[in-house]
Amino acid sequence: MSVAVVTGSGGLIGSEAVRHFAGLGLDVVGIDNDMRQEFFGAEASTAWNVRRLADELGAAYSHHGIDIRDRDALAALFRRYGRDVAVVIHTAAQPSHDWAVRDPFTDFDVNAVGTLNVLQNVREHCINAPVIHCSTNKVYGDRPNSLPLVELETRWEIESGHPYEQGIREDMSIDSCLHSVFGASKVAADVMVQEYGRYFDMKTACFRGGTLTGPAHSATELHGFLGYVMRCNMERRTYKIFGYQGKMVRDAIHSSDVVSAFEAFFRNPRSAAVYNLGGGRHSNTSHREAFAVAEQITGQEMITEYVEANRIGDHKWWIGSNEAFQRDYPDWKQVYDVPMILREIHEANVEKWMPQS
Repeated sequence: MSVAVVTGSGGLIGSEAVRHFAGLGLDVVGIDNDMRQEFFGAEASTAWNVRRLADELGAAYSHHGIDIRDRDALAALFRRYGRDVAVVIHTAAQPSHDWAVRDPFTDFDVNAVGTLNVLQNVREHCINAPVIHCSTNKVYGDRPNSLPLVELETRWEIESGHPYEQGIREDMSIDSCLHSVFGASKVAADVMVQEYGRYFDMKTACFRGGTLTGPAHSATELHGFLGYVMRCNMERRTYKIFGYQGKMVRDAIHSSDVVSAFEAFFRNPRSAAVYNLGGGRHSNTSHREAFAVAEQITGQEMITEYVEANRIGDHKWWIGSNEAFQRDYPDWKQVYDVPMILREIHEANVEKWMPQS
């Protein structure tokens, strides 16, 4: 028996990983206690996604409502499967800047200590299993805001000819900048994943994601940019724009493209690997540009409210470079761009988000 353990299995990347690795013939063990609902309210619950996984995959999927902070429960699960565990995909996290400030203890315990709990269990029970960790571009703090940017009609853009013109690389410093409480807890997790790779010679990878997106997102205001743009348009909600004239730029990568990168690493793992992973120059958008695409898809104007103050630690411009990952895994190909992503989110949620006449 080969087992894939997926933490945060009801979430966007977690659920995509469950389906993908089940499709490869692995038995998938999911860990998710729906803390997303506790963080963001009932509309952000992942319970619907867990039910769908169980219905679709049957005996190939085993779900466990374990809190990754619960060391005893986590250890019992890893002991049960032991060396049958072939890969661990760690996506469980508290993902919001704003929420982290409200409860720094919980944020750190989930993001940093929860990651340590996962790593130590892999070390003790299945040390040969690669650990794939969903990190974030927020480990770079607000350092990207020091880049020379030019204001264009619909977006901010980096100066032509800059070394990062094709995307920010992993050589950007994470020091001497503002991270936000959330960013700091994710830095701690990221560095610990690297350390277990180096110190204990484990196979580990930190994937520092940009905007990870797709139709399985339980989109809400504090987390889930493109999903929430489309949800606001379809449900006729007001979308609050926080600063930067709505011209802040994000690269966006579909959950399917993320998980295909995970598979590539699983098949040829390395120790203490660190990769930026995002939409890159292939798939990126400003808020204003995303609004225009959403309006084109639905035929409905966005309802927006502008808030002058930007979110603390928020990036004015982020386009990451996938160059390092593509150099190590040249067969990996990115499929989706922003219009494709928004159309798919729309199609998947028409019955749920569009007012029924």
